[in-house]
Amino acid sequence: MLYIIPTPIGNLKDITVRALDVLKEVDLILAEDTRQTKKLLNHYEITTAIDSLHQHNEHKKVESIVDKLSAGITIAQVSDAGTPGISDPGFLLIRECLKHNIRVECLPGATAFVPALVKSGLPCEKFVFEGFLPHKKGRQTRLKELATETRTIVFYESPYRLVKTLKQFTEFMDPERQVSVSRELTKIYEETKNGTVAEVADYFEQKGVKGEIVIILKGAE
Repeated sequence: MLYIIPTPIGNLKDITVRALDVLKEVDLILAEDTRQTKKLLNHYEITTAIDSLHQHNEHKKVESIVDKLSAGITIAQVSDAGTPGISDPGFLLIRECLKHNIRVECLPGATAFVPALVKSGLPCEKFVFEGFLPHKKGRQTRLKELATETRTIVFYESPYRLVKTLKQFTEFMDPERQVSVSRELTKIYEETKNGTVAEVADYFEQKGVKGEIVIILKGAE
């Protein structure tokens, strides 16, 4: 069996008792960054064997991992933070497991966009998860397409591109459209800034940006 295990996005207490039990019981843990995952495992005194599986090696390693699972090895996959497969490695392995009739079980748990969406104050009964925008090719085309999306839109963004992204929202959309930007969720310096796209862009341009970013953008009228 393959277990998909959500891990804390910041605060190490944000992990379920069941997740800890599974991480202790499986034969192997696949981690996006073994150094990051070892911090979590050491905190909870978990000594399960660990190996790497990330975007740069997953195509090469998926077949051998499926072979291990087929042979009866029980494996858990984690990412650095949040739920694997949500803008993190996970999809390729899950797809191959299902092709080979290997049972996959995904535990519920931390995902960064959910608290950001709920606390944004923007409509969340219907929303679309966009993840990371293309960095270069296709970026402007995607922004033009999203300009007419009426549902609330969820983005992930790096601190280095946040201001650029917000300014592009003002260029391709209404500068008065409401947005909520959350950073460092569950950590000491957690912050959420709400306002118009123009206001929030100006705020972070003056203040500077650190940490992991979730952008919640109100849909078009």
